[in-house]
Amino acid sequence: MRFREVDVTSAEALVLLDAYFAERAAGFPAEQGEYRPTYPTSEQFTRPAGVFLVVEDDAGEVIGCGGVRRIQRRPETYEVRFEVKHLWLAPNARGKGAGRQLLHELERRAIGFGAQELVLDTNASLEAAGGLYRSSGYVEVEPYNANPNATHWYGKRVG
Repeated sequence: MRFREVDVTSAEALVLLDAYFAERAAGFPAEQGEYRPTYPTSEQFTRPAGVFLVVEDDAGEVIGCGGVRRIQRRPETYEVRFEVKHLWLAPNARGKGAGRQLLHELERRAIGFGAQELVLDTNASLEAAGGLYRSSGYVEVEPYNANPNATHWYGKRVG
């Protein structure tokens, strides 16, 4: 696999984000209301504030995306916090370890930017994602944002 940095507002990134948001909307639990996508801005995912990656398989086919961005420090610890966002793989790329490799690469890059803590949010309906995060050392934390699509928040100390 290869990871390529792109502007999160580029046509290539938007195609991937559109697919991600469409899939989330289609599978969003009806009892939780309507899925509300939020498209990211360039400054959130541009060095040194963050990065957005496109994932290519060994044949050069684009199979997914994901990013990390710096967010507000936790007041009680003043640790440098980065958030994992929009981690998505095309359905045909799932179940082969690509998600774990992408998460590891995002973590590596966030640490390179000075992250001491990584956080992310997800929805309980994304069971495979929750399993990936827990098996990668993330533990449930108190909500750090007001994301209406999230039901679980995770964190991991890295610094």
